[in-house]
Amino acid sequence: MAGSTLASPSADPAVGNAGATISVSPGRETWRRFRRHKLAMTSAVILALLILGVVVGPWFWPVPINDIDFSAQLQGPSLAHPFGTDDLGQDILARMMYGGRISLAVGLAAMVVATTVGVLIGATAGMSRKIADPVLMWVTDLFLSLPQLPLLLLVIYLFREQLKAVFGVEGGVFILIVVVIGGLRWMPVARLVRAQFLSLREKEFVEAAKAQGATKFRQMTRHILPNAVGPVIVASTIEVSSAIIAESTLSFLGLGFPPDIPTWGRLLFDAKDHLDTAPHWALFPGAAIFLTVLSINFIGDGLRDALDPRRVI
Repeated sequence: MAGSTLASPSADPAVGNAGATISVSPGRETWRRFRRHKLAMTSAVILALLILGVVVGPWFWPVPINDIDFSAQLQGPSLAHPFGTDDLGQDILARMMYGGRISLAVGLAAMVVATTVGVLIGATAGMSRKIADPVLMWVTDLFLSLPQLPLLLLVIYLFREQLKAVFGVEGGVFILIVVVIGGLRWMPVARLVRAQFLSLREKEFVEAAKAQGATKFRQMTRHILPNAVGPVIVASTIEVSSAIIAESTLSFLGLGFPPDIPTWGRLLFDAKDHLDTAPHWALFPGAAIFLTVLSINFIGDGLRDALDPRRVI
């Protein structure tokens, strides 16, 4: 018909034939951006292999960790002992797989403690408009000013024996180290969460929720906290690596787990007197700590970039 026009299909690739917009969920977009971070993806693969090795490795290498063989002491890597042996002839690979579970569990559990405490304190301070904010920030600054290593040593000396008597040797030391490390690592998370809350609580969507009658708790949990979770996740990954290093430091000083529980830090402590005759004894647990911490840090960098909408990836 003359004068009539034909509507052409939309050239926008985000619009289908039916005119419906194809939306991408925030989770899928974050995963797409994370996959493009090569270092983060490589680190995620390395960390996954390390976790897989310590979890399922003992099924494929069922060597008892406390078997003593003086005829094989301080041997280098071989087919019989891929990571060599220690001064008692014990297989280092089997002991590393057992101890890796504890070292990684300490890092993850301490991260949960530090993140939980930090989020609670930071969110409370960020939502407060009265006295709670300065008081909580004063407490945070106080903990930041404390010398952490001497305080760690003091708490361990005071409470180690009592917790051992209640939860057993391994359980008592695990709980003590997790609580102490997590209890002294929550301050950066608290300051980060507070800064996010101070910024987000003035946004339009929070004002709209307040106008609709949302309580302060609902504003915090349903509107502000989900928008502040990105930096918290990044900070949590850093806390995992810091906790692993702290546990290794305590074990290296002989104040962590007892000698019959071979965490990576304890293996380094036992190997320090044999560096000239058996360097493999320190090389493999040191490399495991190094790769784990480096991988977690690169994963944190990838998450920071993937969760930042202002960064083009």
